[in-house]
Amino acid sequence: EASVTTCPYLDTINRTVLDFDSPDHACSVTLESSPHIYACLVCGKFFRGRGKQTPAYTHSVEEGHFVYVHLTRGTFWCLPDDYEIDVEEPSLQDIRLALHPTFTKKEVDALDGNQELARDLFGRRYLPGFIGLNNLNRTDYLNVVVQALGHVKPLRDFFLLAASASTNNNGTASTQQQQQKQTPRPSYSEFSPLAKSFSLLLRNMWSPHRFKSSVDPHMLVQAVSVASNKRYHVGQQAEAGEFLAWLLHQLHLGVGGGATIGSSKKKKKRKKSNKKKGGSNSGSNGSVIHETFMGRVEMTTVVRKRRRRGEVAALAMLNQGGMETTTTSAAATEEEVTIDNDDDDDDRDGSDDEETIQRKRKKRETVTSLANETIVIEEETVTETDFLQLTLDIPEKPLFKDEDGGLVIPQEPLVNVLRKFDGVSFGDVLAMQQTQQQQQQATTEQGGSDGTIVSKKRRYQLKKLPNYLILHLSRFKRNGFFVEKNPTIVMFPVKNFDLSSYVFPEGGREKVPTEEEVKGMSSKELKNLLINYGRSDLANNAIEKNELLQHCLEFISTSLPDLLADKYNLVANITHDIPVEVGREGKQRNPLEEGSYRCHVQHKATGQWYEIQDLNVRETMPQLIGVSESYLLIFERKGAAV
Repeated sequence: EASVTTCPYLDTINRTVLDFDSPDHACSVTLESSPHIYACLVCGKFFRGRGKQTPAYTHSVEEGHFVYVHLTRGTFWCLPDDYEIDVEEPSLQDIRLALHPTFTKKEVDALDGNQELARDLFGRRYLPGFIGLNNLNRTDYLNVVVQALGHVKPLRDFFLLAASASTNNNGTASTQQQQQKQTPRPSYSEFSPLAKSFSLLLRNMWSPHRFKSSVDPHMLVQAVSVASNKRYHVGQQAEAGEFLAWLLHQLHLGVGGGATIGSSKKKKKRKKSNKKKGGSNSGSNGSVIHETFMGRVEMTTVVRKRRRRGEVAALAMLNQGGMETTTTSAAATEEEVTIDNDDDDDDRDGSDDEETIQRKRKKRETVTSLANETIVIEEETVTETDFLQLTLDIPEKPLFKDEDGGLVIPQEPLVNVLRKFDGVSFGDVLAMQQTQQQQQQATTEQGGSDGTIVSKKRRYQLKKLPNYLILHLSRFKRNGFFVEKNPTIVMFPVKNFDLSSYVFPEGGREKVPTEEEVKGMSSKELKNLLINYGRSDLANNAIEKNELLQHCLEFISTSLPDLLADKYNLVANITHDIPVEVGREGKQRNPLEEGSYRCHVQHKATGQWYEIQDLNVRETMPQLIGVSESYLLIFERKGAAV
């Protein structure tokens, strides 16, 4: 009478034909998608339902295939007898883990130290986490972005453990509750389809129980196509930098984040005139995306506008006696610019003497001259805003050709490219010119118009850097005819990249507390010290004050100096390569369409770097990474990943 029974047909299962990475779990007979799709474990096909007159029931009778698995719930069934097989059956555990890979907190913590190779059904060995993704016709931009994000530890751990709360009822649930206290989010069942597909793909990439040594990202590609309204679709090449920005925002929304990153705030506004002759805070809406990648930057914008002074400003200038001798071509005397307060502008014959009439006429001429004068106003506005990635402008490629007709590829260190954020240098911004009608209106109004923008410059100061910094090297530029790629090689260090000279924190840089100061703290202060720097795990695991004090002393001597030093190590590097003949003289083709992407990631346990391009995974040297045509860089703050 038990609802779970041992099935006598388990030996008919053929694991070599099973593929759970299909783009859509739909019935192979009716092509219908529903929550109740079953996979035949004998032939690998998908069928709907298990009741009589359903495709799965008919298939079991006609073909003699009796063992099925529910693709959503992961339960096993024997048809046409219609009874459930014990899910704890030892011979079915590999299928259950291949269908829905799950991780415990202990398994996730051991991923970075794992050196053991896994083996698929065909005997091929692979390293979990360093596995190829199938290219579904120009989807390599998606593959490299997923590979890079899959090695960002907080993001990876979050999505690997996301589904564990609903499947495991042991120690993992308490871990999930602790994470929910740190990062408020909905349950996994409330994730968006895109976030669920991303989580499933990462779990397949890091699973040691794969039936094959590669992963097909069908479900994620389909979810991306739907969410982007086919902006990112199969067969359409795209920029990985733009896709990464879009994907991070969609994942932020998909896991319960707010719709905005953080509101910019205006801090000050200063105006000064020169004369010229002539006609976020995420708050409660935060997510693991913002906690991992969000930084803060201060933007100082200086806008120079040209406009007519106007009669009101001219009269005020005369009343204040502030007119300079350079404002008009005629040398105005002191008598011409002085205004009598008792003037009533009475021009009737005999009302004033000739000298008074002459003085009034000169005054009107002076006011008219000043009102029609063109002045340049300089406005300085300072705002602060949040960012998830920094876009860097690469120096333009040279105009000279080599002897074969190709470009001479220059090299530029990354520290020179980062001058944009040194807090001193101003960069030009394209000015938005007004229409002719607005300009005519500006000449008729008396100083009421904002005028025409002459130039706009902007300066950046980094106020706060995230634990994981994304740098986007802007290589592609579009004009009215074609797409151009800047091939300049940006050289950068793989380890100990110092960014302290580019950060200007509010209130100055924090200092590491001394050992005496830590020993004098209370238990609450010790916990706050660890929590403020992202080590709430140490604060929550300590029971007695002596144990908590020991954790704090070890933390300030090992990890905290690196956290406050703003030194970064490379986590992932995405490059874009084009064929040699693209860009040659007489062979103008789209470098974005003709090129391909590669990703470099590091195995932390051994320090070995791997180059992943679609299904190809091979070892590489770190010296080659720093001189490649890098497009996206992800750096990790030293001491952030513990």
